[in-house]
Amino acid sequence: MIPKTIIEPFRIHSVEPLRMTTEAERRAALEAAGHNLFALRSQDVLIDLLTDSGTGAMSSEQWAGIQRGDEAYAGSPSWFRFEAAVQRLFPMPHVIPTHQGRAAEKILMAAVGGPGKVVPNNTHFDTTRANVEATGAEAIDFVIPEGLDPALEHPFKGNMDLERLEAFLRERADDVPLVFVTITNNSGGGQPVSLENLRGVRAICDRYGKPLFLDACRFAENAWFVREREPGQQDRDVADIVRDFAALADGMTMSAKKDGLANIGGWLALRDDALAATCRNLLILTEGFPTYGGLAGRDLEAIAQGLEEVVHHDYLRYRIRSTGYLGDGLTRAGIPIVRPVGGHAVYLDARALLPHVPPLEYPGQALAAALYVAGGIRSCEIGTVMFGRRPDGSERPAALDLVRLAIPRRTYTQSHVDYVVEICAEVAARASELRGYRIVDEPPALRHFTARFEPLPA
Repeated sequence: MIPKTIIEPFRIHSVEPLRMTTEAERRAALEAAGHNLFALRSQDVLIDLLTDSGTGAMSSEQWAGIQRGDEAYAGSPSWFRFEAAVQRLFPMPHVIPTHQGRAAEKILMAAVGGPGKVVPNNTHFDTTRANVEATGAEAIDFVIPEGLDPALEHPFKGNMDLERLEAFLRERADDVPLVFVTITNNSGGGQPVSLENLRGVRAICDRYGKPLFLDACRFAENAWFVREREPGQQDRDVADIVRDFAALADGMTMSAKKDGLANIGGWLALRDDALAATCRNLLILTEGFPTYGGLAGRDLEAIAQGLEEVVHHDYLRYRIRSTGYLGDGLTRAGIPIVRPVGGHAVYLDARALLPHVPPLEYPGQALAAALYVAGGIRSCEIGTVMFGRRPDGSERPAALDLVRLAIPRRTYTQSHVDYVVEICAEVAARASELRGYRIVDEPPALRHFTARFEPLPA
């Protein structure tokens, strides 16, 4: 029997005070930030659900590991512990540490990308897409049709559309340096990919002689969904399911700020010796020596311990049920969300909640701003602001306009989540009053991080 009450599989050892603000203070802070939630001061945020990346709480064993960190420039024992921890789950011969996941993406794409190249994925996330496009290559998404219907219930909405992938490779295989699969599929609502689907991708890659890479930031959460939902996977150890995914891949990029349970770090892992040599040379130019790669020894220790803890079943059961608790509360309140609930976040369907705001007036940004003003909740637009701008400078609506409520790991309690549901319900009750935004200043790439907005007149 699994009790209905969600109990955290840990005790709180240290607390951090939160600053309570008034609505007037939040309005002023949002205006000063150009209505961009990334530009807010974190002390002006009450519940910070902007991202789950690097924002979680570390365990006592991770803090103990930080004290053991050895800061030798080359060959530190902390490096060997990190390498062994990665290879226990992802047995690839070459592990290249980086300061975070986007650095691994940049190094890989610098080695294999370029004008005329095309990189298929189930759905690229923002930095992955930007690093592909920065080389002159094209990033293309082939998620299954079910993954584009927020309300549809499907166990593996992150799956790759195998027919579209094969048809594309049949036409343009010479232009494809590798195929990516993101687990879980962040841009599509934190939705998992099945083992069966990845085996299908592997078979297609083999037919066309293409390497298969994983964007594996949330590999443990994906493996837990496989254990819960995929026939034949019940009662298996999560670590074994992770190794099954790894066995199907030729390489991976990883942000250890997600399922590494650390505040910084990442890696690139590879099977190909020649590609690994090229990537290591790029690492030395941009990140650091191959046994630290832009990280301190103490960071390597924290990641190594995090990789041990993240596959514990008690932790994953709590993690997934906690996220589901938020999703269930929002559903009871009548708020449209991406179903089923993903692993690391709940995604509000801004386009459904604000049908009067056209996609090019950024309904996700409008909803995210309203949540902050109403209750100090910082969230993240995953929609036309993030994905609407094309490499040629033109703009078109993204496939979905979502607002992500990303839950930091081991950080907030049930009462915090109940508060989030209450504020979301309050905003949803007056959704028809919300107005769209226009961009008044934006950079040429990754505009959602630094663009400035102003609300449109009523």
